[in-house]
Amino acid sequence: MGDLLQQIIGMIDPYLLQISVNIGIAIILALGLNLITGLTGQLSMGHAAFMSIGAFSGAILTIKLGIPFSLDILIAGSMAAFAGVIIGFPTLRLTGDYLAITTLGFAEIIKVVFLNLDITNRALGLSVPPPNTQIPLAIYVWFLAILTVVIMVLIHNSRFGRALKAIREDEIAAEAMGINTTRYKIMAFSVGAFFAGIGGGLYAHFIAYINPSDFAYAKSIDILNMVVLGGLGSIPGTVIGASLLTTAPEFLGFMSKYRMLVYGAMLVFLMIFRPNGLMGGVNFRNLVFKIFSKKTN
Repeated sequence: MGDLLQQIIGMIDPYLLQISVNIGIAIILALGLNLITGLTGQLSMGHAAFMSIGAFSGAILTIKLGIPFSLDILIAGSMAAFAGVIIGFPTLRLTGDYLAITTLGFAEIIKVVFLNLDITNRALGLSVPPPNTQIPLAIYVWFLAILTVVIMVLIHNSRFGRALKAIREDEIAAEAMGINTTRYKIMAFSVGAFFAGIGGGLYAHFIAYINPSDFAYAKSIDILNMVVLGGLGSIPGTVIGASLLTTAPEFLGFMSKYRMLVYGAMLVFLMIFRPNGLMGGVNFRNLVFKIFSKKTN
C-alpha cells in the first residue's frame, strides 16, 4: 500500500506537490487560530510560538528516538497544547490589545529560548530526517487537514462551540448566564495550540530543516492574515484564506521584486471591499441549501 501511494505521489509535479502540502499545513494552522480569534474573539499574536513548539518537539523526537510518525505528531500537538494551557492561565483574564501584546511577548520569548538551547542546535537550527512512516507525507498532511476541518465543524456545532461564540459576542453576558469564561477560553487556547503544534510538526518534517528564526512575529501575522481574510469565525473562509495566501506569492513570482508589493495591495483592496473577510457573515449552510434548491428547480 505504501509503495503504491509513493508511486502515485511520484507522478505529481514536485512543484505542485510542494504547494499543495504548504496549503494543507496552512489550513491546519489557520483553523487552530480561527478557533481562538475567530470563534472565541481572543486576539492572539503568538500562534507561531505554538507552531515552533510542535516543530521542534516533533523534530527532536524523530532525531533522538525515531518513533512512529503518528505518535510523533500527536506528541508535538500535545506539547503545544500544554504550552497553551500554561500561557492561558495567567494571560486569558486579559482581553483585546493587552492579550495581543502578551501573546506576542510569549512568542518572542519562545524564539529566544530556542535560539539558546543546545538541544535545538541554537541559531544553527536542526536538520530533520524523513518521518518514520510508509505513507507519503503529502497524504498525511491532507488527511490531517481534512480531519481538522471535520473536528472544527463538530466543535462549532457543539455546546462547547456555542459557549465560545457567546464569549465572543459578550463576555460579561456569557458569564452572567453561568459560563465559566476563563475555563472555556483556556480550553479554546489549548485546542487551537494543539493544531498549531500539529502544523508545526508537519512543517518541520516537510521542510527538513527548521530554525527558531523561522517562527518570528511575521509568521504569526501570516497566519492571522489567513483567518481575517477568510472571515473571522468562518471555517470555509479560513480554508479559502489559507489557500489564497499560500499560493498568492507563487502566482506572483513572475513579478520578481514587486510581488510582495502586489501581495500587500491585494490584501488592502480585499479588506476595503470585504471588511468582514471573504466569507465573513455568510451562512455557508444556507448558501449550499440555496444552490441546491436552484439546481432542483
